[in-house]
Amino acid sequence: MLMKVASFFSGIGGLDLGFINAGFQVVYANENHPETSRVFRENHPQTHVDTRSLVDVLPEDVPEVEGFIGGPPCQSWSVAGARRGDVDPRGRLIWDYAALIAKKRPKFFVLENVPGLMSRMHRQSLIKLLGRLSGGGYNVGYGVLNAGDYGVPQSRARVFIIGYRSDSAMFFTRPP
Repeated sequence: MLMKVASFFSGIGGLDLGFINAGFQVVYANENHPETSRVFRENHPQTHVDTRSLVDVLPEDVPEVEGFIGGPPCQSWSVAGARRGDVDPRGRLIWDYAALIAKKRPKFFVLENVPGLMSRMHRQSLIKLLGRLSGGGYNVGYGVLNAGDYGVPQSRARVFIIGYRSDSAMFFTRPP
């Protein structure tokens, strides 16, 4: 039986496709940009897409799943972008995602974002985020991975924050 995951900030479904190819079943997706959610539906017709903003999604709206996957908006965390962090409403969505993780308590979660989240200017937010996630009962690890190191013909660095519920005794270790 396939492990079920819920996808947040789903975009057109790239992260979802990776999980599907790894043997997971995406049973719920949340993407509130109209054109993007339309393309997601075309790419993943078997998955229900909730088009509300994550701030309007209640824990009971999300089905029971083993994992959460998501990449909250990155513009606010990018050193080449707005650099406003969680002062920007888009940047605050990272906290809504963390709150939903804390309320639903999936067995694991993946949070993907730009390396700027680890920059000096956002260091306090990163420390607070890691503390909130680990304080919510998760073994949390993080690291920057570059897609070009894994067969993708593009240099695309991203920070991955991965947590496993503490009762699982599992830990994220950065792949070689």
